[in-house]
Amino acid sequence: MRVETAKIVVATNGKGTYEITDQLASAVTASEVQTGAVTVFVRHTSCSLIVMENADPTARCDLEEFFERLVPEDTPYFEHRAEGGDDSTSHIRSVLTRSSEVIPIAEGRMQLGTW
Repeated sequence: MRVETAKIVVATNGKGTYEITDQLASAVTASEVQTGAVTVFVRHTSCSLIVMENADPTARCDLEEFFERLVPEDTPYFEHRAEGGDDSTSHIRSVLTRSSEVIPIAEGRMQLGTW
């Protein structure tokens, strides 16, 4: 079994969703893997990965708004605030999603849906 490894760095400017599909596609292309799977894993404990609609940006806006209402920042009963008022909320949001995704590769491309 052939295994390739690549590191992707995503520069962020705070809370939100960030599109990384093009970076992943570039890594898959560079690997020259034609058939297999790409496993994406994020090591940061207050970050997560999602597969999400990207044709209409309002879908991501809705997701962000949902998380704002589900786990609001500066909630007075959260104790963990070592890095600020969003510390606990960031960790809680990350456990509600995932820290890894596995995406099939066929014909050298990730097999993501139309959107």
